[in-house]
Amino acid sequence: MPGEHIYKQFDADMEAARSRVLEMGGLVEEQVNKAIDALITGNTRLAEEVIANDHKVNTMEIEADQACTQIIALRQPTAGDLRMVLTIIKSIIDLERIGDEASKIARFAIKVYDSDRIMTPRYTEIKYMAGLANKMLRDSLDAFARLDVSGAAAVARQDMEVDEEFHLITRHLITFMMEDPRTISTFIDLLFVVKAIERIGDHAKNLSEYVVFMVKGKDVRHSTIEELEREIQ
Repeated sequence: MPGEHIYKQFDADMEAARSRVLEMGGLVEEQVNKAIDALITGNTRLAEEVIANDHKVNTMEIEADQACTQIIALRQPTAGDLRMVLTIIKSIIDLERIGDEASKIARFAIKVYDSDRIMTPRYTEIKYMAGLANKMLRDSLDAFARLDVSGAAAVARQDMEVDEEFHLITRHLITFMMEDPRTISTFIDLLFVVKAIERIGDHAKNLSEYVVFMVKGKDVRHSTIEELEREIQ
């Protein structure tokens, strides 16, 4: 009976740690959505809310990290359980960094709508790129929740599309700056925004790769899509 109690408590601790990742992921996804909305609509109050809530993301990372440290110290997990704990630790780092990128976008949203700016840019391409990156994040969190590796290759392909959009938008912004030097200040800020979105995609891709490690025991970082597809079959 004491052994059974210990195992049940261990399972409860592991499930609580997994739930922390999903809770943190939900908050980070909300932060990204609000930051992009603030940028597109000019809602500086919403942007300030994103910046103010970044501390919640940081706190959740610390709490999840402490929970994992306690599991390792007290339970000494092995095999699949150890991979689960390591995946959680890696995932919360990437989620915290996505939160940082959301705050960065929010800060630039406030700058872009500064009253001294001579123009307000169009955001069609940026909105599309942000939608791709956020879908990657959502799909990666869903894969983590279901322990499903089948979508990892799809997320990797989406990351390639995000990178292509990043390069396309960058070229367009540079062209606009060359045509009208008065737009340089605004478009430099937007360059930082699209770079932040590109980094969100990178972190989301990392999350999907951690799921493969957790389920299959295979480290697929730096693998080609073809290699990744072979590993998840």
